[in-house]
Amino acid sequence: MSVRKRRWTNAKGETKEVWQVDYVDTNGDRRRQSFAKKKDADAFHARATVEVSQGVHVPDSATITIEEAGKLWIKSGTAAGLERTSLDQRRQHLELHIKPFIGKTKLSKVTVPFVRSFQDMLREAGRSAAMIKRVAVSLGSILSDAQGRGLVVRNAVHEMSRARSGQKKAERRQKAKLRVGVDIPTNTEIRAIIGAAAGRYRPLLITAVFTGLRASELRGLRWEDVDLGKAQLHVRQRADKYQDMGMPKSDAGQRTIPLPPMVVSTLREWKLAGPKSDLGLVFANQAGRIEYHQNMLQRGLWPTLLNAHVAVATGKKDEEGNLVLAPKYTGFHALRHWYASWCINRKVDGGLELTPKQVQERMGHSSIQVTFDTYGHLFPSVDETRELEAAQLALLGGTAGT
Repeated sequence: MSVRKRRWTNAKGETKEVWQVDYVDTNGDRRRQSFAKKKDADAFHARATVEVSQGVHVPDSATITIEEAGKLWIKSGTAAGLERTSLDQRRQHLELHIKPFIGKTKLSKVTVPFVRSFQDMLREAGRSAAMIKRVAVSLGSILSDAQGRGLVVRNAVHEMSRARSGQKKAERRQKAKLRVGVDIPTNTEIRAIIGAAAGRYRPLLITAVFTGLRASELRGLRWEDVDLGKAQLHVRQRADKYQDMGMPKSDAGQRTIPLPPMVVSTLREWKLAGPKSDLGLVFANQAGRIEYHQNMLQRGLWPTLLNAHVAVATGKKDEEGNLVLAPKYTGFHALRHWYASWCINRKVDGGLELTPKQVQERMGHSSIQVTFDTYGHLFPSVDETRELEAAQLALLGGTAGT
């Protein structure tokens, strides 16, 4: 393997020169790679030497573009049986955010500086910080799929993520914590919501409050997964936005949740009065099919919040001059947050006082870290003064304060 300068004269009589790396790849084929600058040639020479020795080198001519790799990535997702929503997100990220900017770039050209430059392009094009983050994750996934196919050696997105681990911790520290009365309904608000819940959406709201199920899990809940005799329900499936059934978000999403008496009695009545469903759904629509998420919000949650006076002023007035109010909480996740806080709160404060591991299991979080990242600040702190006093007595004996 060598680096040498090559000069030649073109048809116009102009002298041209490049720095050329001559080497033999892992298959024994002779390869040449040209660079305008010697430092770039030297860097490639050093990297290729290591990659060839390790048997992982992929020449530029043997790789493909990001656009082509993205199409293979989508095929991999289809073959793996990903839900339509996940596949749609892959297509959107590829078609709207990746192809227009870097689709024609060879995979071998994707380095950490290249990824940073791509993120700058997205930012300048008006993409939000959240979207840029999601698209970067998709690009990393494309590169991982390509690595598995032997089309590229490095995954620059993952390399950058490891380098930014310290920055990510700082970002988590700066992220606003969920607040009671802002993101999480207060106990008073929950009592008002329960009191105002009426009609065909009352059983849904009561169940949501006292189980913490995600909206998709409520829509996919079947009677065969509800054991009223044992006062528990099993989360085994969920309904996506396309009205298709699928597995919960993670293995931990498949869980069993105990039901308080109010939910048991409410569901007993609803089982007799609710619409019949060929799918066996607990909260089917009037036709017995999967209920639309938007209907659950517009016809169930939001009117109940307004009737319960759990609302905020919009700053607008109607035709009669009355102040227009809007639901204080816009989605079912607020009820899920309250359920988590109820599980965490001390019994003397009206909570269940569960351990962090129990809370993780009830919420269906993929890891205990997710539970702590989301709700860690809600766990009661110990009385350190009393704990220290008790530890001192156990160690030294005698009476307190001596």
